[in-house]
Amino acid sequence: MRSGGSVSGKSVLRARLLAGAAVLACLPAVAVAQTAPPRAPDIRPAPDGLAPDAIYIEADRAGRSGDVISATGESERVFARYQGNTLLGRSLTFDIGQGIGTADGEVELTDPEGNRVFASHLELDEDLRAGVAVDFATRLTNGASLMAATAVRRSENVNELNYAIFTPCPICDAEGNPKEPSLSIQAEKVVQDEELRAILYRNAVFKLGGVPVFWLPAFAHPDPTVERASGFLVPTVNYDDGRGLSLETPYLHVVSPSEDWLISPQFNTRVEPFLNLQWRRRFADGTIVLRGGGTYARNFGDFDLDGDGDAESNVDFGDRTSRSYFLGYGRFDPAGPWRWGFTAERTSDKTLFDRYDVQDRYQDNGLYYGDQRRLISQLYAERQTERSYLSVAAFSIQSLRVSRFDPVTPALNVFEDDDTLPLVAPLIDARWEPNTAVLGGRLRLRGSAVSLYRERYFGSPVLRPEVIPPGPTAGLPGVDSRRISGQLDWRRAFISPAGIRYEPFVDGRVDVYSVDDLPPILGLENETISRQRATVGLDVSYPLIRRLADGADLIVEPMGQLSLSTDPDLDPRIPNEDAETIELDGSSLFRVDRFPGHDLLEGGVRLTAGVRTTLRWGESRSASVFIGRSVRDAEQDGFRVPIPDDPTRLYDPTGLAAQTSDWVVQAEFEPSDRIRGWGHATIDGSGDLRRAETAVDGRWGRRNLATVSYILDRSNPLDGPLNRNYEFVQVAAQQFVYGNWGITVAGIADLERDLITRSEVGLLFDDDCFRIEVGYRRDNTRVRPTGPSDGVFFRLNLATFGGSGYGSNGLR
Repeated sequence: MRSGGSVSGKSVLRARLLAGAAVLACLPAVAVAQTAPPRAPDIRPAPDGLAPDAIYIEADRAGRSGDVISATGESERVFARYQGNTLLGRSLTFDIGQGIGTADGEVELTDPEGNRVFASHLELDEDLRAGVAVDFATRLTNGASLMAATAVRRSENVNELNYAIFTPCPICDAEGNPKEPSLSIQAEKVVQDEELRAILYRNAVFKLGGVPVFWLPAFAHPDPTVERASGFLVPTVNYDDGRGLSLETPYLHVVSPSEDWLISPQFNTRVEPFLNLQWRRRFADGTIVLRGGGTYARNFGDFDLDGDGDAESNVDFGDRTSRSYFLGYGRFDPAGPWRWGFTAERTSDKTLFDRYDVQDRYQDNGLYYGDQRRLISQLYAERQTERSYLSVAAFSIQSLRVSRFDPVTPALNVFEDDDTLPLVAPLIDARWEPNTAVLGGRLRLRGSAVSLYRERYFGSPVLRPEVIPPGPTAGLPGVDSRRISGQLDWRRAFISPAGIRYEPFVDGRVDVYSVDDLPPILGLENETISRQRATVGLDVSYPLIRRLADGADLIVEPMGQLSLSTDPDLDPRIPNEDAETIELDGSSLFRVDRFPGHDLLEGGVRLTAGVRTTLRWGESRSASVFIGRSVRDAEQDGFRVPIPDDPTRLYDPTGLAAQTSDWVVQAEFEPSDRIRGWGHATIDGSGDLRRAETAVDGRWGRRNLATVSYILDRSNPLDGPLNRNYEFVQVAAQQFVYGNWGITVAGIADLERDLITRSEVGLLFDDDCFRIEVGYRRDNTRVRPTGPSDGVFFRLNLATFGGSGYGSNGLR
């Protein structure tokens, strides 16, 4: 009898659920009805004009017998209003004395908050809260649906559903017809506990596309209306040659609405487990996030244990020891002009992130951020008003960069020495503008101060060629420096009747340096150096626009700048800490100080010219090209630095040392809402590319897309092991082949070494409910201690339940 009863119940289950789903399919998103808090007595009329105890009914036929009100609808459903609730149905009875209501036929109940419940039969209490429902169906605010043959409200906080289905996926197609959900959970009994804020299942069957794939005798997950709740998150599964098969099982423990823990152990088949932890706390005016992880194990990688010049693959090396990392940050923005924060980033091993694939390890969470493969720990405060800005910070850096690649195995690469990197304490930046115009123009005052300390000696490009010792430098201390700078910037704009824009400007700057522990080549150790520079100049631009016959606009804007400055006084005793790199583009080419920092500055007479041409057509269609160049009265040999492979020779990495600067070419285009791109290049006087970068994004169909980017650096004129030249192409694309099925590809090609450094290809399924990617990847980067690695990745993102997956997001 038990077995037969079960079969009978399941035979009617699908029919009943489809009946409820059919009612639900074409209706807007709604939420499960929740228990309303007790209402205080109210004698005022409701917003709809009804008195607190009044009932409003519209029906084809209605009547009253004693305390029982009954109504039926034929052409239209009965419409009833009571205490802000709305009830629709083919027939309705309400016993005023007992406070019990009953509705049948296409029932729809809407409470004052807008929550809706659908059923074929509904029994209600005096507040029109559902007590019993047949063919129950509801859709949650996040799109998830819950359906059941019957639903019973057992108590104030517990709803019980029999023969129920829960799905976070759409249950109707674009035409509004019912369809099989991509993912669903079917159970004999489902209990929604509003106090626990959880949904509990008995005999849960998981289905993909209607096909059963997994069964559990009991299962639970947070109520989808809950933003977050304690429980296991979607696990991460992948395979790597070094770690083997890895399974990461994150567990979220919610302490309070403003605090939680994430405990995420990583289990590996070839190496010891690795534990990741995260603590988050939100305050009234800020947030703190602390992450960490570790293991107790030997190093592993490709090591040449027998000294034959060939590395043995994936072997343990060294003694067991604790290996860990810590990544944390805090941001606080109280009311008022001040805000402050910190970051704390450190790791015990230079390759820990590469060995254990720690996710999101390089993030920009503070006022300053480290470059690629550099961790930064900082404390900062900012004050900003409408006319002023002040920041004070201190930070130190840990480098995970390789300074010399080992020819046998990357497991023996030599990394940057952290003692050669500066401790910055403090770094102060300030700006102020007066409320009123000064001589009819805008005046801005700037101030800056910094102190830098190094433990060990570091030469070029920080030290100028004149002070670099010719002999051994082992044992020399690092150069310490302190700087205070003040700057005045004034400019005013005039527009002539012909539309020419004239903008005269004045710029004055004073720097004072104190430098300690200089190399003994000059017979000096501690020096105080001051310098000044004054600049006057004029910016001129003349935008011209022409309306073309087809409604397009052609805009041509020639622009020029003449500036006259005093001698910049590039004293060789001043280290170059903040102006080692420069990015010339259409805006920086016309700046008075084109270097990003303070340690290098330009002077003399300088003429800069360029032209920007823009074509605009249609709706948001455009293409723009800029070409410009600068000419000075004399060369600036102080911008040249020693070639890494040949320190006796100098080269210009900036493109500004010669009398004529590099050409700057910059372009942007967006010919349609599906294609956009940009490009930027600097070209030296002989026509050779010095640097170039370009990217194109394309979309076709509904979800197909691709991105291609290219980057080139040819600033170093020599080849060799220390050469910094590079040339990369990066591609990422997804193409759907049949329905929701498609393929994904991604890769990075190192054209300088003729090698594909990273690549992956995967099979993709993606609909409105979830996305799954399964594929193969290979990593040929020279930093990985396990050498070239082949692996399998698995990525899963579920609507409502969250996502997981392997990610190569380790670059800033």
